[in-house]
Amino acid sequence: MFLKLKLLVFILLFSSNIFSQNNSPKKASLLSMACPGLGQLYNKKYWKTPIVIAGIGGAIYAHKFYNNKFQTYKEAYIIRTDGDDSTLDEYLNYSESGLISLQDYYRNQKDLSIIIGTIIYLLNIADAYVDAHLFEYNINENLSIKLEPYLNNQ
Repeated sequence: MFLKLKLLVFILLFSSNIFSQNNSPKKASLLSMACPGLGQLYNKKYWKTPIVIAGIGGAIYAHKFYNNKFQTYKEAYIIRTDGDDSTLDEYLNYSESGLISLQDYYRNQKDLSIIIGTIIYLLNIADAYVDAHLFEYNINENLSIKLEPYLNNQ
């Protein structure tokens, strides 16, 4: 699966017309879906790519961290409540309810990291789409409005 994704990104990067002059919002959003940050590269907003990658990487790191903590306290609770005196309990300073509370906390944090990672991923796609739409937007220094009265002679 990961090898297929790498191959897709490689083909998209080195195809002849991917970085053409006219930016397509559809292509930018598809590139961002395939590989987060690639749509920003397509739109020539190079400074946004490390932000997107760092955000998603941070969410992945947080998920792994909180999942490891959750599994640790889950196993500690199972060891505590298995009824076998030969198992060693490393968390004697926590009560059973304390271990359950720690499990709940780290499970919630793990779920929150998934939600945040998903939001960053979706914002990455939306940003690439909007940037491609605004690529040829005319930014003019003259922002004045000329209002003239209109007289209706009827």
